[in-house]
Amino acid sequence: MRTGRVIVSVLFVVTALVAGCSSGDEPAGPAVQGAWHGDIQVPDQAIGVGVSFAENGSATLDIPLQGVRAATLKDVRTEPDRIEFTLPDAPGDPKFEGKLDGERIVGDWVQSGQRFPLTLDRGVIENPARPQDPQPPYPYRSEDVTYRSGDLTIAGTLTEPEGSGPFPAILMITGSGPQDRNEEIAGHRPFLLLADTFTRAGYAVLRTDDRGVGGTGGVLDDATYADLAADASAGVAFLRARPEIDPARIGLFGHSEGGYLAPLVAAEPGSDIAFAILMAGPSVPGSEVLIEQNKVVLASAGAPQDAIDAQVNYLTEWSTLLRAGDTAGAAAFSQQHNDSLPEAERAPQAAVDSLNTPYMTALITYDPKPALEALRIPVLAFYGGTDQQVIATQNEAPMRAALAGDPQATVHTFPGLNHLMQPSADGKPTEYPSIETTIDPAVLTYVTDWLTQHIPPR
Repeated sequence: MRTGRVIVSVLFVVTALVAGCSSGDEPAGPAVQGAWHGDIQVPDQAIGVGVSFAENGSATLDIPLQGVRAATLKDVRTEPDRIEFTLPDAPGDPKFEGKLDGERIVGDWVQSGQRFPLTLDRGVIENPARPQDPQPPYPYRSEDVTYRSGDLTIAGTLTEPEGSGPFPAILMITGSGPQDRNEEIAGHRPFLLLADTFTRAGYAVLRTDDRGVGGTGGVLDDATYADLAADASAGVAFLRARPEIDPARIGLFGHSEGGYLAPLVAAEPGSDIAFAILMAGPSVPGSEVLIEQNKVVLASAGAPQDAIDAQVNYLTEWSTLLRAGDTAGAAAFSQQHNDSLPEAERAPQAAVDSLNTPYMTALITYDPKPALEALRIPVLAFYGGTDQQVIATQNEAPMRAALAGDPQATVHTFPGLNHLMQPSADGKPTEYPSIETTIDPAVLTYVTDWLTQHIPPR
């Protein structure tokens, strides 16, 4: 979901990056040329960045935890007493202001009116340790593919076990917001790891870029749930057309918001989906998920109760307007609310505008209960006990109730795991980057065992 005080969710310093193309006019000073690295000191975490100043005056930025690589900077200045650059087309107009201090560059990262200390030392930034990241050569086939969903091209990667098949197959559906085919977040690539795990176990796996991401066309903010369900159905149709795929054994894996969309697709008449796996999939309406998420995240961050109450009251009124179909009123209300906040707490205008799009409206107003109650296929729904985004205590019991009529349904909560299924005592989203584990191995084993029991690979 989106960032800022308008809606509280996972907060990283840079999101929705679109690299610019302009740079400074003056060559980089010889004392500054080369690679530098340091940590932006934001509350509760440090975000590592790397900056490289070229001889011709240009500069690039790397933020490994956010998947930002060699982003072109603009307005670059490299005078010893004035080292500056800006990151174009990113929320909050991020920029750096500092100076050379001996062998270091000392200054501030400035974004959305807030300043965060950033000291740069010489050297290339190291990628975070991700020991579970699959490494080639792989013991299976991997193919980049494209197919159509209406007027759009969808791009993804299909992995298949060695042999001729026919193989059971899994279509992966990402969580909320624009995600790539690996669902990369905080330097982790959970869908890459899951695809590797399932393919090694004998299943073909198709994972795709969301609308407007990577090789997939369209704009996610303009999409309704009918559009996103059609995208998933197009992926199923693509798999069924492959001779090496068993058309009767195609299932869906949805994470977070994908746990809304997977049952929606599976419950459609004639979908013939064979099974569904829901990882941290919500079982209550989106507005309720968001409000509870805000309560937990703000309380965990130490916010006073009056601030939590004010945020909940705002979200309740805003989501009520959306559910009533008054998108214009919701847009005006969210703008008024943001303008009323202290300047340092206001969300970027782009984030405010994104709150009242067709996509966000679909997310906030969606009720998963009818689709879940209609399922009569093998379903595995599982949660992390410390998840602060889709809270297990809010969603597990309603999920059990909604699936009560499905004799092949399993609902399970893993204690001590967060929204990404990482080991975490309190589940804070700010901890995602610092945890080396991408998905707890116990989860990978549990899900694979469930798969082989209900949909044997052979």
